[in-house]
Amino acid sequence: MKVEVYSDIACPWCYIGKHRFERALAAFPGGDAVDVVYRPYQLDPGAPAQASSHRAYLDSRFGPDSAAMDAKVARIGEGEGIAFDFGRALHVNTLDGHRLLRLAELEYGHATQARLQEKLFAARFANGGNVGDLDQLADLAAEVGIDRARAAAYLASDEGEKEVRAEIDEARALGVTSVPTFVFEGKWAVAGAQEASTFLRVLEQVATEVGSKTEGAENADSAETTESGASDGDACADGSCAV
Repeated sequence: MKVEVYSDIACPWCYIGKHRFERALAAFPGGDAVDVVYRPYQLDPGAPAQASSHRAYLDSRFGPDSAAMDAKVARIGEGEGIAFDFGRALHVNTLDGHRLLRLAELEYGHATQARLQEKLFAARFANGGNVGDLDQLADLAAEVGIDRARAAAYLASDEGEKEVRAEIDEARALGVTSVPTFVFEGKWAVAGAQEASTFLRVLEQVATEVGSKTEGAENADSAETTESGASDGDACADGSCAV
């Protein structure tokens, strides 16, 4: 089974959704054989390359009540083993981070890509890191076993930029409007950071559906909503997140 996870490094619900989905995979028979690929999405493609305060950015965009969103996310994150520190977090463009994730997938495989995704989320939301800084990105790449010199040279070039932008456009063409969005077998989509129990139920349903497909059935041109009964979970869209 293949699962494509559309997410943005700047999305706290994507961080939570990753942890919940991985718990579901751990409980799913054959979970080790599920092929998980992280696909790029940008909530704020116009974000500056120069990092600034996450809190100041949200206050300027949504007002001081935006602190309630961060507080809710931090409480939920604690239950998922995530130590959010929004006071230290930095707002910055995520395109280069997505480029690096693409390099990890193509040259090191999906497992390395998943480990890098975790490092990027932790840097962005827990450690006060600047995920737009090329040196910091190269350091994170090295931490998951990617050759640092290769990562640094790659990031200093425009390699992968055209492809990442095309993937983001493709995500929108598929109907992805918020992240995280999990697409199973290129057909069934689940939006939001669902509970692990919901993800487990979806995995079981998709496994059954795939096993019972009749000959000649073809995937739809766009992802369909899964019939698991899952409602949209907490997610981010267009630079704002569920509160």
